[in-house]
Amino acid sequence: MAASMIPPTALSLKQFLQRQKVLGLYRSMLRTIARVPNDADRQYLRRWAREEFKRNKDATDQDVIRMMVTQANMHLQDLQKTLALANS
Repeated sequence: MAASMIPPTALSLKQFLQRQKVLGLYRSMLRTIARVPNDADRQYLRRWAREEFKRNKDATDQDVIRMMVTQANMHLQDLQKTLALANS
């Protein structure tokens, strides 16, 4: 019987897609934070985002990851709304 060509640490399709979603969310968060006018606030938010994503990078439970993505999306939307109001 031939050995599998897939490495044992390979992600499943579902895990891969979820990882792409999380990375896209992180990039969107950083892009939005870059629009914050105050340098100190921008640095604080960048550091906060980086620490939150790093702290949760080893999460494997799909339901927990989905919940964290939902929370991160809500934070992102709040930040975007705040920036829109500040620029009005």
